Amino acid sequence: MHPQMPLTSEANIPPLLGVAPLGLFPLTNEGFCQMKMLEAAFHHLPHPSDSERLRQYLPRNPCLTPSYYHQVPPPHSDTLEFFEHLSTETLFFIFYYLEGTKAQYLAAKALKKQSWRFHTKYMMWFQRHEEPKTITDEYEQGTYVYFDYEKWGQRKKEGFTFEYRYLEDRDLN
Repeated sequence: MHPQMPLTSEANIPPLLGVAPLGLFPLTNEGFCQMKMLEAAFHHLPHPSDSERLRQYLPRNPCLTPSYYHQVPPPHSDTLEFFEHLSTETLFFIFYYLEGTKAQYLAAKALKKQSWRFHTKYMMWFQRHEEPKTITDEYEQGTYVYFDYEKWGQRKKEGFTFEYRYLEDRDLN
């Protein structure tokens, strides 16, 4: 009978060997700076709660503030007319960061009034840059401007095929 080795689910690899498996190697100044930045980033990792949706703050012990501060939201700030006066980038921010709220709904309505169309496969907003080169019953193909929420900006896509089955076409009334 052979004594059984204890099974472990972790391996302890020194951090330097994970970066340089052949052992120590002299770093250049740039490499040294990069290593220091990596170490600093490691010590400031995001907390899992950073990805949770923020909850509206309701103070337990509200205190009075001077009257020159807003005491209530601006009047009519929950109307489509108010949202139509906001910038396009603000509407995108509201749409992507206030999920499931009336504000998201109103932002989507305002974007649709500006001829933006939501693509349900890519979860992005598209707008025709010019008339499509091809239009069929299933799709249209041409040059589009889309809002890239990962890089937070508008990009142009030439020769894009927008399949109508991915078009969010519900009437937002």
